[in-house]
Amino acid sequence: MALMSPDERPKGLDHPIVPRIMKLMSRANVWLYKRTGGKLGGTWRVGAAFKKGVPVLLLTAKGAKSGIERTTPLLYMKDGLRLVVVASKGGLAADPLWLGNVKANPDVTVQVGKTVERMRARVADSVERAQLWPRLVETYADFATYQAWTERVIQVVLLEPQRS
Repeated sequence: MALMSPDERPKGLDHPIVPRIMKLMSRANVWLYKRTGGKLGGTWRVGAAFKKGVPVLLLTAKGAKSGIERTTPLLYMKDGLRLVVVASKGGLAADPLWLGNVKANPDVTVQVGKTVERMRARVADSVERAQLWPRLVETYADFATYQAWTERVIQVVLLEPQRS
């Protein structure tokens, strides 16, 4: 599949209703995930993930400005003891709000299935991103399309277990 440039991104994605729809879908996903321990909402099967599915975790972070905890469902990949998530926001021009929240408040809670764990979030540096990006695209090929659709560098975030 040929990647598109930002100019070739579907124009409908820039409609103001798209972020609202994404927010509503995320809330529904969080509600289902929490009530079923990830049995519902724990696998993403849209786009490139339709056949294989990609695992979903719930990231709870404190708001950078509000201080209110908010939970976001995110696709993830394991990397040893770390979990790796992508701040893609479907290739939209702006970073997702959760990224600013974890930069301001890196101590987060992560739920994978029924397991809830305190973790520390940090943005991967350029070397780490370069190493992880091909594996992330292998996990979910649409990440490459999202990167092609936006001029911003899509950030990769590492979720690392907190040391006792």
